[in-house]
Amino acid sequence: MAQLRQESENLKKLDIETIVIGPEKTKAFKKYWLKESMPFIGLPDPKHLIMKLYGQQVKLLKLGRMPAQMLVDKSGILKFVYYGNSMADIPEFTKIEKLINP
Repeated sequence: MAQLRQESENLKKLDIETIVIGPEKTKAFKKYWLKESMPFIGLPDPKHLIMKLYGQQVKLLKLGRMPAQMLVDKSGILKFVYYGNSMADIPEFTKIEKLINP
C-alpha cells in the first residue's frame, strides 16, 4: 500500500480512482484507514468475498493475503491483473502507467 500512497498524485493525474480492499473487519479497517490518512478509497472485505471473486490467493506461510493489482477502465473492462507471490511483489508504477498511456 506504500507504493500506492507514493503514487496517489500520479494516479489522480491519470484519472485513476484507487480502491484498496482489505481483509480486516470493518471496525479495524476503518481505524487503520483513518489513522494512516489514506488518500484513496478503502473497502473492508472480512469475509473475503471480493478476494475470492477475483482469484486473490492467501498463503499462510507468507503472511496471508497476497497482493493483487487490477486495473478496470471506466467501461468496467478489466485491463490489467497482477497477482503477487509475496508481500513485496508489486509491479512498478511505470508498468501500469504504460498500460494507460501506451
